[in-house]
Amino acid sequence: MDRGTLSPTEFSSVVTAITSAFGDPTRREIYLFARQADEGVTATEVAKQFDLHPNVARHHLDKLSAGGYLDVGVARGGSGAGRPSKRYTATAKGDQLDLPVRHDDVLVTLLGRALDMIPRDQAEAMAEEVGIEYGRIMAQSMGDTTDHQRSFRSALHTVADALTAHGFAAHAEKKNNELRIVSEHCPFGDAVLANPVICAVDRGMMKGMMVELYGGDATVAVESSLPMGDDVCVTALEA
Repeated sequence: MDRGTLSPTEFSSVVTAITSAFGDPTRREIYLFARQADEGVTATEVAKQFDLHPNVARHHLDKLSAGGYLDVGVARGGSGAGRPSKRYTATAKGDQLDLPVRHDDVLVTLLGRALDMIPRDQAEAMAEEVGIEYGRIMAQSMGDTTDHQRSFRSALHTVADALTAHGFAAHAEKKNNELRIVSEHCPFGDAVLANPVICAVDRGMMKGMMVELYGGDATVAVESSLPMGDDVCVTALEA
């Protein structure tokens, strides 16, 4: 695909795919390693190359496979009696992604260090304020936000879709009569683990978008998050 002829929708799709599949620096390196191997790689080979636990290596490979960047087959050869090894080979999908992956790691790390120098409550207030402003701009860019005729639930699904386009892999759900947004990927990477205050930006973005899309403030409560040691971030929203 010629990147010069990408429509806005196609460009957004490509960026979202890159963010989801290659948001982790190690995963990007593993993908490049697999592309260079004519016969593909196994989780054991990747684990040895990058000094990872085999389960961690397999997790990265499966993520790349789920995104369509690697094909999975059974490794040939070997005389062991155990379960056959999977071999992962690069697909042609990655060939069109010649846009360089953005390296925002340094900026995010700088942000985390700067926030560490500010009292926690002030840092969270500032991060949330920035998120609210950015969330409102995101919602306004979607258009059709002036009449505030969306239902709360419809607005919540729109927020989840917007977050996904920004790399959060989010979806809205209802559980125990509570509306929630579940984010399975954090575009801030490992920086958020060291600096949980960055999560306040996410909360602010949700609030800002809800103000524009629904027409009123939303109460946002974090139920689980990566910095808390959970597998996904779950945020409950209430009108």
